[in-house]
Amino acid sequence: MKSMIRDIKLAPSGHDKIEWVKNFMPVMRAVDEEFSKTKPFAGKKMVITLHLEAKTAYMAEVFMHAGAEVAITGSNPLSTQDDVAAALVEDGVNVFAWHDCTEEEYFNFIDEALKIEPDFIIDDGGDLVHALHTTHRDLLPKIVGGSEETTTGVHRLRGLAQEGKLEFPMIAANDAYMKFLFDNRYGTGQSTWDGIMRTTNLVIAGKTVVIAGYGWCGKGGAMRARGLGANVVITEVDPIKAIEAVFDGFRVMPMDEAAKIGDIFLTLTGDKDVIVKRHFESMKDGAMLANSGHFDCEINIPELESLSKSRRKVRNNIEEFLQPDGRKIYLLAEGRLVNLAAGDGHPAEIMDLSFGVQFFSMMHLLEHGQELAKEVHLMPNEVNVKLAELKLKSLGMAIDTLTPEQRAYLNLE
Repeated sequence: MKSMIRDIKLAPSGHDKIEWVKNFMPVMRAVDEEFSKTKPFAGKKMVITLHLEAKTAYMAEVFMHAGAEVAITGSNPLSTQDDVAAALVEDGVNVFAWHDCTEEEYFNFIDEALKIEPDFIIDDGGDLVHALHTTHRDLLPKIVGGSEETTTGVHRLRGLAQEGKLEFPMIAANDAYMKFLFDNRYGTGQSTWDGIMRTTNLVIAGKTVVIAGYGWCGKGGAMRARGLGANVVITEVDPIKAIEAVFDGFRVMPMDEAAKIGDIFLTLTGDKDVIVKRHFESMKDGAMLANSGHFDCEINIPELESLSKSRRKVRNNIEEFLQPDGRKIYLLAEGRLVNLAAGDGHPAEIMDLSFGVQFFSMMHLLEHGQELAKEVHLMPNEVNVKLAELKLKSLGMAIDTLTPEQRAYLNLE
């Protein structure tokens, strides 16, 4: 296969980035050391669609060292880092991605990667699975299974499974304890605000931040906003999550009310049309809009543009929408994932756990995929425990263990 990247000459800085994150990913280093010797994926082919930056690149290399032939594409046009893509090509991975690709190029990259005819897939958002179930159905008989990285993608998978149309088993990697408890909460929480702050260069303290959605990603975004000194408002559609937000000390109200008082709006729902025309009409002058959900549909950008007298770029990753009454509304990173489009994504230590989940999800499919139903599955909990033990060990920490008597008392024998 011939890779499709921006410029192979960018590889040196990409190698530096990959080497940097490896220093802070001890779980994946341990996995790499063990499975590069045994090569369980020898003779197997894999397509990965994820945010193509240094941490993802290291995971792709770990699979390659474990014997797999790997093809990788980016899951978001703005999150691909061209130097990292070039470094992967030099290291022997098939890469089909470049930064700021068009929608046509994005889907073409998926088509090209699938020419490898994979046994396993790793998806991020559901576009890879969608392609296999529509334009590439001829590849379905060969696929043992795959895993999905995001909440949005898992929603799409479950919808497909409920319709009886899912053609191979998929593991909801996103729903593993060692993924969502850390990646969605601490990863999204930190990286989102990193993206917002480096892009705007504005203070967060004292501002009213409106968080749309109080799932694990919303919890992380709210927690870090409060830590930065913001006044945090939560909007929700789930009464249980809403009362949880109240008990966590946040104000809860409908978006119609929050739109009038917010300085920064952050959507993390995985749904569409969370912020729409009537909300834009009541926003303050200078209101800023950002999204950390997978797709760029949570903020209805066409409606915002239809209201505006002009739309112009005023700073890298910031667009100004001038309203007829003189108000200015700012959109960050084109409404795409602000933590990746305007930053480097989750910290390496967090993705160390998430990609550990992905690796062992693939191992589970390798060993049991042929016997699994064509449904959405959870990763076995013993893998969560193993990953937690590896991470604690890498941090030099130990915990207590139950005595035989204690285990018997809890009926664990």
